[in-house]
Amino acid sequence: MNQSSARLDIAADVLHALGRPGVVVDDSNVMVRATEEAQAIGLSQGRPLIEIELLNLVDWARKSRETESFEGAVNFGGRASKTWILATAAPIGERLIALVIEDRTEARRLDETRRDFVANISHELKTPIGAISLLAETLQGATDDAEAVLKFASSLQREATRLSQIVQDIIELSRLQSASTVAFNDEVDVALVVSEAIERTRVVAEVKRTKVLSDISDGCVLGNQEQLITAVTNLIENAINYSDANSQVGVAIRHRAGEIEIVVTDSGLGIPVEDQARIFERFYRVDPSRSRETGGTGLGLAIVKHIAQNHRGDIEVFSKPGLGSTFTLTLPECSRSHE
Repeated sequence: MNQSSARLDIAADVLHALGRPGVVVDDSNVMVRATEEAQAIGLSQGRPLIEIELLNLVDWARKSRETESFEGAVNFGGRASKTWILATAAPIGERLIALVIEDRTEARRLDETRRDFVANISHELKTPIGAISLLAETLQGATDDAEAVLKFASSLQREATRLSQIVQDIIELSRLQSASTVAFNDEVDVALVVSEAIERTRVVAEVKRTKVLSDISDGCVLGNQEQLITAVTNLIENAINYSDANSQVGVAIRHRAGEIEIVVTDSGLGIPVEDQARIFERFYRVDPSRSRETGGTGLGLAIVKHIAQNHRGDIEVFSKPGLGSTFTLTLPECSRSHE
């Protein structure tokens, strides 16, 4: 075995041990070795390297005779979507370049999500804080007018309550996002979850003169009872808030093929098709002015989504403008539920 072949075999072994996409490129830019991970993204042994960003990186490392790095979006093998990567190229002897690739797409998405979250929080907090400041200033100048004092004090309390709710929802959502999944060692009675959620929304329903009708059956899921109550409470409260006064909201439990569905239906305005894919995003509102009227924070459905994910479940919506909406929270059922 000559020295070049030995170097090639050692480089291949090192790339394999890293467990990441990696290739060894010769002086003709042909990939003479490729890990399984590299082949999975379209970098195949025996074929030329065609991705222009990687070719430039390899050429840079070949000329400098030093380890070089590149971070950016690459279209592997002519695929429709690009992958955000961190690539490192290092010379091996005179002819070979080792190229190691780390997929940074998810990390970049999380970074963007965090930045958007901070920006959204700043925007959402600015409104009630500004209103509180203005009301407090106005209140100071109206000390001789008892009627005005009561009016401004009421508005001040409303904005303070809204600010408190936003902060509480932010804390709740951050807590949910910090945990990947709930410990699945607690058996939770779904009928109890729905009954408690209805009880927690009783005051809101009475204020809106809305009847909450329920069709509850026994069922069991594994997870965290308080989180599930929060999710169902948010769904019912959302249905009440976005329905007209003197209307009805329905809550039902269904059993389907090893799953339990908690279904919340309203007869409200409905959600346009173009908005349905985004309503579970943080701070997204179909009608911002309506949300201000109802006191919504724009985080309720995002919290539901994360609770569903933490319980290995799903949340879906079916809606037509003018005909109301149906939200379905699907969760894996305990095997003993129907015993």
